[in-house]
Amino acid sequence: MKLGIVGLPNVGKSTLFNAITGTGNAQAANYPFCTIEPNTGVVAVPDERLDQLVEVWQPAKVTPAVVEFVDIAGLVKGASEGAGLGNKFLGHIRECDAIVHVVRCFDDDNIIHVVEDATKPVAVDPDGDIECIDMELILADLEMAQNRLARMVKTAKSGNKTAKAEIAWLEPLVEHLGQGKSARTFEFDEKDEEQRFALREMGLLSYKPIIYACNMDDDGVANPESNEYYKIVKARADIEGAEVIPICAKTEEDLATLDPEERVMFMEDLGLTDSGLDRLIKASYSLLGLISFLTDGKKECRAWTIRKGTKAPQAAGKIHSDFERGFIRAQVIAFDTLKECGFDYAAVKAKGLQRTEGKEYVVKDGDIIEFLFNV
Repeated sequence: MKLGIVGLPNVGKSTLFNAITGTGNAQAANYPFCTIEPNTGVVAVPDERLDQLVEVWQPAKVTPAVVEFVDIAGLVKGASEGAGLGNKFLGHIRECDAIVHVVRCFDDDNIIHVVEDATKPVAVDPDGDIECIDMELILADLEMAQNRLARMVKTAKSGNKTAKAEIAWLEPLVEHLGQGKSARTFEFDEKDEEQRFALREMGLLSYKPIIYACNMDDDGVANPESNEYYKIVKARADIEGAEVIPICAKTEEDLATLDPEERVMFMEDLGLTDSGLDRLIKASYSLLGLISFLTDGKKECRAWTIRKGTKAPQAAGKIHSDFERGFIRAQVIAFDTLKECGFDYAAVKAKGLQRTEGKEYVVKDGDIIEFLFNV
């Protein structure tokens, strides 16, 4: 899974990126455009189930699921026309699965809030800030769609039927984007395989699922409903079908420097039950319809990310294409079942709680699976 981080300058993007990835790669400072080159970081997906299997097996290798984050320079109003650093970095997040839009939800006179002109700080306005970034993503998509349409028109002159079919939906898409509407609100034909392929190639930014990360102060993150800015973003997210999480980039930065025991104590003092990274990953999985299944043993314990509704052979294919091609059956134990039996595999089997599943079995979140195959 790959997530792209966007937002206005000085909203806490780079501070958040550094904290959750633990890289310290992104420069974070109180002036616009301190991030110039895009930064990337890969983090393990926290999974207590995997941790418990590791305790049981003490394997030679542990492989958690991972998330890649991409942090680009802050966008400003007019970026698509060259304002600020322009939108030249947006290409770096076209391949991302979803966008994390960091929105400033706190007041601080010591941190300037920039929307359009770096020399003219303005008041914090989450709704206006979101609309500003949305429009820049839409305009970037409009340019992408117009360029592709021009190529298809040229190709169609030779009688290419695929190009003609693509023009039929590209033209209304260009008109739709030109009206300032996001690609998410355009009616694509989900059954059209060629259209889906074209959409993957284009990587439309305003078509990607959104997670709003509301960056607030310590008091706000523990009780987000008391923050008026958060409530504004939450109301918008509910309408859009987006995810929203409260987060304090500065707190995440502090947590990243602590050892596990200190981290737990610090979070308890703040009234937090999980970290911002945990909340962000949970929101990402929920938004993208993802789950994890597990494989275990002395050699390796591993978490695998798949989409909800994935059947056993396709889940096996995540491990190796031969597993899917030669799939015979899957031996499945639900994690909760194993836990209830005290992680006693013999007891699970004796009680008949290890199931044998075939090709039509839909994998469940937390399934521990051994695949049998023959090629």
